[in-house]
Amino acid sequence: MLLGVLPAAGEHEIWYRYTVLGYVTDARGQPRAGQRVELVRERTRLSYAQDTDADGLYVIIARLGDESAGEALTLRLGGATARVTATFDPTNHSDERGTRVDFDGARVIERPTAFRATLATFVGAGRR
Repeated sequence: MLLGVLPAAGEHEIWYRYTVLGYVTDARGQPRAGQRVELVRERTRLSYAQDTDADGLYVIIARLGDESAGEALTLRLGGATARVTATFDPTNHSDERGTRVDFDGARVIERPTAFRATLATFVGAGRR
């Protein structure tokens, strides 16, 4: 008997994840370690949470597949809330998907163009 083995898609694949990352700083620009940041999928109300590290960095990896392009997400830190749209090309299965959202004192700033560089720094630092 000859059995064939086909590759199986898994949640570790790029097209099953959407990463939201960023920095949390106080009004003076100092990192705020140990702050709980929460990401909520509006469609399912599923919540993902992560605490900031010593540099104020948080990295949240949500399970969002191709069908989730354009989905509304809510990011929370204490009383601060930001609405984010999961923006990506569902036909692109080679580039990481995500955005960067910083909590600068009382301001919440989305910086999608800084996502790839910040992710590369995080991965290159060997953080988990």
